[in-house]
Amino acid sequence: MSEKLQKVLARAGHGSRREMEAWIAAGRVSVDGQIANLGDRIEADAKVRIDGRAVSLKSADDIVCRVLAYHKPEGEICSRKDPEGRPTVFDRLPKVRDARWVAVGRLDINTSGLLLFTSDGELANRLMHPSNEVEREYAVRTFGEVTEAAVQRLRGGVMLEDGPAQFDYIKAAGGEGINQWWHVGLREGRNREVRRLWESQEIQVSRLIRVRYGMIELPTTLPRGGWMELPLEQVNYLRQLAGMDPETRTLLGADKHSVARAKVRSAKIKRAVRKHKTTTGKPRQKPSRQRS
Repeated sequence: MSEKLQKVLARAGHGSRREMEAWIAAGRVSVDGQIANLGDRIEADAKVRIDGRAVSLKSADDIVCRVLAYHKPEGEICSRKDPEGRPTVFDRLPKVRDARWVAVGRLDINTSGLLLFTSDGELANRLMHPSNEVEREYAVRTFGEVTEAAVQRLRGGVMLEDGPAQFDYIKAAGGEGINQWWHVGLREGRNREVRRLWESQEIQVSRLIRVRYGMIELPTTLPRGGWMELPLEQVNYLRQLAGMDPETRTLLGADKHSVARAKVRSAKIKRAVRKHKTTTGKPRQKPSRQRS
């Protein structure tokens, strides 16, 4: 049975469906020697190339859906490559055979915290769709006086340049003097929305950390620049959110090789963190995880 080209490429992990549509529209993808067009459908035996390079295609049965939790540091951008040479969130992720990691959403360069990656582009595409409205929780450090009236306005809704917006909840989480911590919830994913909401009340955000995506929390033991693979239970929680069938396979097993694999993963994470230290010249510190 034929399938849409962008869906097949996304499922195989070459990027999100939106990215694949852009590549097809730009003429970067060919099928059986012919430049592909948006809307093309392909059969399982089609020969597909991206930028002239043959790429592997997989059926849904061939894909093992994997998800990584990554602790993004400040200073990294959510792009595969940067013309300015800045570090990206993809730099230290583990290699995946015949596929690529696809980021589930984005965090801006000055925001740290939980960022999810998956080898299943279709899962990423569905989770990022505006209709999904997965709740994200952020730890926010504000600078300056925060009045109760401002908090009430942020709960009730304010008008931003791209439309009305509001926090699902705001909880005070301690602090000293004019530096206060808050935990806020938000279901939308508009650009810089958390910062813009606070700025609408003339309140400066000096630190922003995403600590939760749906029910997936940023592990307290995961250092900045480190990653960990999620167990099957959490993978299927995300697939359920996306309206997809559960995954039955995982590369995280309780067999005799699992301990060795865990040691290898730990070593990779440590190397990734060291690489970040070398790049920035600064040691990484654990984020504040104050709770109300």
